[in-house]
Amino acid sequence: MQTIIVAVDFSNASIHAIEYSIPLANKLKSDIILVWVDKVSPIESVYPDTSAENRNEAKRRFEEIHAVYSPLMGKNLKMEYKLRKGKIFHEIDALAKSVNAGLIITGSHGISGFEEFWIGSNAFKIVVSSSCPVITIRHDFPIRKSIKRILLPIDSSPETIQKVPFVAEFAKLFKSEVHVIGTHSSHLASIRRLAEKYVRQSCDYLASKDVAYVEDNIVSTDITKDLLQYARKEKIDLIAMVTEPETPVNIILGPHSQQLINHSPIPVLSIHPSEKSNSK
Repeated sequence: MQTIIVAVDFSNASIHAIEYSIPLANKLKSDIILVWVDKVSPIESVYPDTSAENRNEAKRRFEEIHAVYSPLMGKNLKMEYKLRKGKIFHEIDALAKSVNAGLIITGSHGISGFEEFWIGSNAFKIVVSSSCPVITIRHDFPIRKSIKRILLPIDSSPETIQKVPFVAEFAKLFKSEVHVIGTHSSHLASIRRLAEKYVRQSCDYLASKDVAYVEDNIVSTDITKDLLQYARKEKIDLIAMVTEPETPVNIILGPHSQQLINHSPIPVLSIHPSEKSNSK
């Protein structure tokens, strides 16, 4: 697989994201690039320019991180770091494009004392602006060497099944069991039939790739809450979703995706619909 990029602001959340990325990189046979972005400051400011000091401190911390974590990389795999300047989500996406990255990993929030930490306020911006899939992870999620169960919510929108090929590839590599969950909040028969249709297409695709799956459904007015409840009960290791503006029938996207990223104690894999072709 292509390079994995990890967004780093030196908070506990971003260090945890590095630790989470290493087993994935070793399994995917991917290099890792750690990236810190020096935010652009207003031209006129009453405060002194500390950008050079910040970059030197960032470089020093990267050297320490590299010394600790680089030896954990698999044979012929490498970890490197880069310092960029600009808008955080824009620079991370630009780097991902320039190295043809296959995955971005970022903490879903950051709490620490180094300058102004940006993981929390920018995690969702990174997700929606990135050209490749993004995994967001909380600082307290236990690091595991494998992904045993993946939650795959399927709603009644055409985009919903476009994440299935990527999830199938991921699941096949990790020998994961995929939980295909039909989701909708409407009692309209037409909406229910669409969701059921896409669930069936998703299951058929997984079966064609010899991926183990479980099929279920959730009918609720609070999909985010009920998905997380299901995920905790079933000990899910990763929740897969597509990121797209919300529509009346697309109930787990838009603001729902932001809620999931902000509140999920379980890592969330976000995929843009345009990134993978339809699986039907």
